[in-house]
Amino acid sequence: MSSLNTFLFGIYPYICIAVFLIGSLIRFDRDPYTWKSDSSQMLRTGQLRLGSNLFHIGILGIFFGHLVGLLTPVSIWHAIGVEAPAKQMLAIVAGGIFGLLMLAGLAILMHRRYTEPRIRATTTTMDWIVLWLLLLQLLLGLFSITVSWQHLDGAEMIKLMTWAQHIAIFRTDAAAYAADVAPVFKLHLVLGMTIFLVFPFSRLVHIWSGFASLAYLTRAYQVVRARR
Repeated sequence: MSSLNTFLFGIYPYICIAVFLIGSLIRFDRDPYTWKSDSSQMLRTGQLRLGSNLFHIGILGIFFGHLVGLLTPVSIWHAIGVEAPAKQMLAIVAGGIFGLLMLAGLAILMHRRYTEPRIRATTTTMDWIVLWLLLLQLLLGLFSITVSWQHLDGAEMIKLMTWAQHIAIFRTDAAAYAADVAPVFKLHLVLGMTIFLVFPFSRLVHIWSGFASLAYLTRAYQVVRARR
């Protein structure tokens, strides 16, 4: 196993996770007024609703699909009667559907941002970097479906699951499971981790607020006294 493979799939993940968590905390503490999505709705409403809805439905489906698919142990899938080939087919179908939804939404939003001078003028360099990272990552993911289709036994998927789970529990042998997977999967993993690396320095931080808003569901009622 090469030293590059060890770094990319054994060390780099923890660098990205550390920057992702610590960087987000520092950003929230030091620059709370930059903690927003910088909506451009007031500059041009057209295309925004359709593009935003397609993009968010797609990316949420992909995110939670990867989260559950990669971090759920194989034994649990077997316990509920889902074998590796069936899980891989589920990943191909669901990933393809959500991926195409996200691609359509992202294309609309990028077209809107490129063609509207006022929106383009307010778009930062980091905004463009994030948009192109997301697009490239999405295209790699969709292309990986063609590779997965050639290995319907699920063996390649098991390697990726084992890698992700070993990273999550701090196993030192994690990089070995990514050593011989297809190059498209390696690129997909590295680019995905890089998105987490740049996360605290971009408008992506507003995602934290979306998850934090779930706390309102369990918050106690506010007591308001009637005016006398």
